[in-house]
Amino acid sequence: MGRAIGIDLGTTFSATAVLESTGEPVILPSADGDATTPSVVLFQDFGSGDEPLVGAMAKHQAATAPLDVVQFVKRHMGDPHWRFDSSAGETYTAEEVSAIILKRLKQDAELALDTDVTDAVITVPAYFDDARRTATRQAGKIAGLNVLRVLNEPTAAALAYGLDETRDATVLVYDLGGGTFDVTLMRIQDTTFDVVATDGDRNLGGFDFDNALIQYVADELAEQGATGVLDDMDALALLRERAEMAKRTLTTVASTNVTVTIGGKPYRVKVSRTDFEKACRSLLNRTRELVEDVLDQGRIGWKQVDEVLLVGGSTRMPMIREMVTSLSGKKPATDINPDEAVALGAAIQAAIEQSTQPSGQGAAPDETRHPEQAPEQTFGPAPFSGRDVTVRDVTSQALGVIVLEDAEHDREANLVVIGRNTKVPAEESRQVRTTYDSQTQVEVRVTQGDDTDPAFVVEIGRSMLSLPPYPQGAPLRITYHYDVDQTVFVELEDLTANRSLGTFEVERVANLTAAQVELAEAKIRAITVN
Repeated sequence: MGRAIGIDLGTTFSATAVLESTGEPVILPSADGDATTPSVVLFQDFGSGDEPLVGAMAKHQAATAPLDVVQFVKRHMGDPHWRFDSSAGETYTAEEVSAIILKRLKQDAELALDTDVTDAVITVPAYFDDARRTATRQAGKIAGLNVLRVLNEPTAAALAYGLDETRDATVLVYDLGGGTFDVTLMRIQDTTFDVVATDGDRNLGGFDFDNALIQYVADELAEQGATGVLDDMDALALLRERAEMAKRTLTTVASTNVTVTIGGKPYRVKVSRTDFEKACRSLLNRTRELVEDVLDQGRIGWKQVDEVLLVGGSTRMPMIREMVTSLSGKKPATDINPDEAVALGAAIQAAIEQSTQPSGQGAAPDETRHPEQAPEQTFGPAPFSGRDVTVRDVTSQALGVIVLEDAEHDREANLVVIGRNTKVPAEESRQVRTTYDSQTQVEVRVTQGDDTDPAFVVEIGRSMLSLPPYPQGAPLRITYHYDVDQTVFVELEDLTANRSLGTFEVERVANLTAAQVELAEAKIRAITVN
C-alpha cells in the first residue's frame, strides 16, 4: 500500500503534505526544493510530442512563450467548452491540464518520501459547485491517484490550525487564493470541526488584484505614449509578470517601479501602495460583503468570533490584513502559514480517510460513496494519539429541481430541495405532482442555486424515469442525497403505489464521461512530465 498525501491544488501555486508517524503534518518539498509549486504548465515539443514542464521554470517562460503556457487552469475546471491546443497538435481539457500538474506533484512527493504515493485528498474552494468538484476528482484519477476525498479549503486550513492544541473557539476563515475567495464560519471544540456557514466567489482572487494593477499600469503607460498594451499578447504577458512582482514588493514597501520595454522603447511607471489599493477597492469590498453575509447566515456577531484565520498567499497584502482587522476588531491569528495551511489540513484528512478504509485500502478513484454509508465523519484513534476527529461541513450551493409552476402557461420554476449551508451529508425531500393525464415519464432536472427563476440557476444534470399512466396531479416524492464530497444522488418515489421509481447519480452535463476519463488517463500516463 502506498502513502496518502494532502494536495492543495491552487490556481497559482500548489502544495503537498503528509502526516508523519509523530502525528504532525509536514509540507513535502518539490523537486526544486520549494514548499510550493507554481500551477503553470509549459507545453514543449522536441519533435516527439508534448513533454510538459510544470512549475517555476514553466512560469518563467510565460512572458516569452505565452501561447505555449497554461496558467490559472483551475478557473476552467468544470467548463466543458474550454480547451488548450498545444503546438504539437494535441488538445487538452482543463481536467487533463490539472492532471499534468497533479502528476508532477505526485512525482515530487514520491521523491521526497522515497515510496509510492497512491492516495490523496485534494482540496477545492468551498464555493466550488458540483461540476468543478467532480472535475477535480476526475483530474486526480487521470493523474493516477486514488482520490479519497475532495475537501473544502477553509475546512482543511481549520484542521491544520485546530489540531495544534486543544481549542474551543468560533473561527472565521478568510481564504483569498490566487483565483478564488472563500469565507467560512466554523466552531471548533477540541477535535470537532463544525462548519456553520460558508460563501465565496470562485472568480475572485489574487489574479484579479493583478488585473487591477495591470490596468492601472497600462493606463499610465498610455499617458506616456505606449498605447494598446492590453491588446498585445506578448506585451500583456510581460506586464502580468512585472505586475505580480510589483504586487509582492508592495507587501513590504510603500512604492515600487514597474519597468517594461514596449516596441523597443523602455518605460517606467511608479506605483505606490496607495495607488494599488485604490485600484483594488471594489475587489476588497466584494470580500467584505461576503464576510458580512456569512456572519448574517450564521447569525453570529463579531463579538462571538474568537479567531480570524487568513489563508492563501493573497492575504499577505497589507490591505487585506488591515480590512479584516478593522472589520473584526481582532488581529488575525499568526500561528498559521497562509501558503501551507490548506495542504497540511489535507494531509490530516488523508490520514483520517486512509486509516478508516478496510485493510488500509481506499475506494476506487471513480467510486462515489452513497451518503447513507457515511452518516457522520468520526475517525480515530490513529493517527491522532487516540483522539477522534469529527468534521461536519455544509453545502456551499443550494440544490433544486425544475418544476412546472403553471401548466396552463407552461411556466417553470426552480424548487429548492436542499438549501445552502445545510449540514452534509444531507437528505431532503419535496413532494411534486404529475402535470398531465396518463403521464408515463418524468424528467428530473437537477439545479444548483437558490433563485426560483430557472434563468438564474445552473442545471447540473438530468435523468428520465418511467412511471405508470396516472391522472394529472398524482403525487411523487423527490429526494436528494448530498454526500461529504458534495456530490448528488436523486431518488423519485411513486406515492400512489408507495414504491421507488429509481435512484440515480446525477449525470453531470458539464463533466467528462467515464469513457473519456479512461482515455484521458491513458493519454496522461503516456506523457513524460518534467
